[in-house]
Amino acid sequence: MSKNENLPVALTIAGSDSGGGAGIQADLKTFAALGVHGTSAITCITAQNPRRVTGIQPCRPEMVRRQIEAVFAELRPAAIKTGMLYSAEIIRVVVQYFKHGRQPPLIVDPVMVSTSGARLLKSSAVDLLKRELLPLATLVTPNLDEAEILVGRELKSIEDLRLAAKEIQRRFGCAALVKGGHMRQGREAADIFFDGGTELLLTAPFIKGVNTHGTGCTYSAAIAGFLAQGKRLAGAVELAKNFVTQAIAQSGSAHGHSVLNHLPR
Repeated sequence: MSKNENLPVALTIAGSDSGGGAGIQADLKTFAALGVHGTSAITCITAQNPRRVTGIQPCRPEMVRRQIEAVFAELRPAAIKTGMLYSAEIIRVVVQYFKHGRQPPLIVDPVMVSTSGARLLKSSAVDLLKRELLPLATLVTPNLDEAEILVGRELKSIEDLRLAAKEIQRRFGCAALVKGGHMRQGREAADIFFDGGTELLLTAPFIKGVNTHGTGCTYSAAIAGFLAQGKRLAGAVELAKNFVTQAIAQSGSAHGHSVLNHLPR
């Protein structure tokens, strides 16, 4: 990096993971790996490690709003992603801020449940997310469980993912990336992207023995990072799929726990 290089800026609005594997920490590592200056608005502080979430302390909605305002005042992002929003009150702050005027691309990772099973979005907030936040999004990136909640049915096959992506795009007006990584009957991790015109089937081999904690955060952050670089949406999704696949394939170990490698070679 040259001394005076003008870096693109991306913003993540998400929760903090004290274990460093997911959330704000994974997002900022991803942005840095892509040569993007990462900014953040922290929605929640979590006490967690690779095995479990032991506590959640949400930030006051007013403080979330002030963080976003502070970033936009001096470091206007070229792309934004949301992760753990946790409550209806915090979702309203995000909606109120981004519903007016021309805004950068918004990637919504609809984080609902942690890898370890902890609830990261209150049940009372799900309808608000669907009704008010998703229509503002450029792209929503649900995993299999989250996509089932968004469409209200079980998804068991690649064809189910295709139909779900099309339904999400039609219902909410944003592009959809439905991630089938939790669908274990195949040998590949298959995702479907649909933006109303372009459909992509994105596949990568399953990598055995690796804990995938933080992959969803990393994936959506990589999409935002590539958008901040000026890539088009479909291209950013393809590049992000490759990035997260390499982060898994080249993962390391920290005290016996698999950790993603955000600087894959």
